[in-house]
Amino acid sequence: MLIIPDTIHTLQRYLTLFVALITSSFLATEARSQTSLPSLDEVDMLMTNLTVQLEITSGIDAMYNFDFKVAEGQFNWLKSHYPEHPLPYFLLGLSQWWKIVPNIENTSFDKDFFVYMDSAIYFADRIYKKDKDNQEALFILAGTWAFEGRLNGERHNWAKATFAVRKALNYFDRLKGMPKTELTPELLYGDGLYNYYVEWIKENYKMLRTVLWMFDGGDKELGIEQLETCGKEAFYTRIEAMYYLMKVHSSNGGKMIRALQVSEYLYKKYPNNPYFQRYYARLLYYSGRYPQLHTVSKLLLERVDKGMFGYEEMSGRYAAFYLGAYYRDYLNDPEKANYYYLRAVKFVEDIGDYGSGYYHYSLAALARYAKRKEDWEKADLYYSKILTYAAGRKKLQEEAKKFRKDNKKRRKAARKKK
Repeated sequence: MLIIPDTIHTLQRYLTLFVALITSSFLATEARSQTSLPSLDEVDMLMTNLTVQLEITSGIDAMYNFDFKVAEGQFNWLKSHYPEHPLPYFLLGLSQWWKIVPNIENTSFDKDFFVYMDSAIYFADRIYKKDKDNQEALFILAGTWAFEGRLNGERHNWAKATFAVRKALNYFDRLKGMPKTELTPELLYGDGLYNYYVEWIKENYKMLRTVLWMFDGGDKELGIEQLETCGKEAFYTRIEAMYYLMKVHSSNGGKMIRALQVSEYLYKKYPNNPYFQRYYARLLYYSGRYPQLHTVSKLLLERVDKGMFGYEEMSGRYAAFYLGAYYRDYLNDPEKANYYYLRAVKFVEDIGDYGSGYYHYSLAALARYAKRKEDWEKADLYYSKILTYAAGRKKLQEEAKKFRKDNKKRRKAARKKK
């Protein structure tokens, strides 16, 4: 059955069901030499072995905290111990994925991402062909295909995305029908995302309902409960579950207080993660917590200016916009606010994201400040950009058109005086 592109783009984004974000955790070469990792013959599943879990904990933290040099060093060390196991290749692929997350338009890590994920699929498939009930192989197959589906969807490779999503769902369905093991808490991540987003898509994308007939019905409340449980009990998918809880609770009908709690936890645990930092700033902004907003946004912008990895124009526009709001709405300092709104506009124009609401409302703030200063030329410039790029924002369009009309009368009156 043919699935329309928007369907894949939506489903692959929200049905990355089965992600085991796993990294190795050695911090010193000396410590590594003293560690005795189990052989594959000694364990049923490498992922659930306590020794392996102890060794990968700091690797998980390194990846989420954007210390990729440490994380990838550990992944490659793990690969040297298990060169024919899919786990280390999956980890290296996940490392590439998190390099993409802060700016999903960045394609420079795509090639390495697919190389590692394809390698993980190859080795996991070899295990699966020998043992159709191997949950570890199924788990990694589901996760790698889900991630490949998501990135292909982001790149508008619809045929590949469709294929990958179907593969992921098939492996996940196989897992759900198997007896409980140590991996069971991890599966709540996939169940939770599925239950929540299948219903969410039906509510928000009614045109897709006819396509969703092939999927079982979901339950949003149950999905949230499953993600909450996963966020407390899972080892590999705990942070990923919290990532989605942050997004779910901050959406319409969500619980903003809970979203803020989760976001604050993620930001404080991983203070160098640009995505967690800017999402926390976003929730502080919507919650009206301006003192905290200033602190977080100022640091965010400083890191952008320093060129720290992952802190690019995308993060810069958020930080500058929030600082503009802080100085305008909280400190009543329009001149300082104007500086930051100008920076927000510059960041957006540098990346060409003209449909961004941050761009439109920064332009509106600049236009109003220019009017206040009776700088009609600048006001006209900003309102012209609103008319060009903010076509879907009715109130801003009306404001810009009214200015144009009034400004025309003003110029006409000025000419008569001459």
